[in-house]
Amino acid sequence: MEMVRDITKETKTMIESELRKGTSNSRIANLLGVSYDQALEVVDAIKESIRPEIGDEIKFTFRKQEMVGVIRKLLTNSAVVEIYWDLSSGAMKDICEDKTIVNFKDIEEFVKVD
Repeated sequence: MEMVRDITKETKTMIESELRKGTSNSRIANLLGVSYDQALEVVDAIKESIRPEIGDEIKFTFRKQEMVGVIRKLLTNSAVVEIYWDLSSGAMKDICEDKTIVNFKDIEEFVKVD
């Protein structure tokens, strides 16, 4: 965790930006010039502090099912997410509306959907 304490503001901003773009952890390790394991520590620490933004596309877990969607509204510790059904678990379609509330802690990663 030594590396995590030494993160500069510029590095944190860069990693947050890369995570929002859906950049892989291995690419972030390359950008930082550190090992994959060191990069994972840094990425995990920064993910904890990221507050998503409206328009961010995210992968999240809902009732142990993988889901993908776009943030439409921010709340205190959660967001209203419009679900991308073509990229999400079809098993959830019967119990979810087209929009759902996702806790920030349930966001697994930021993705870029074309």
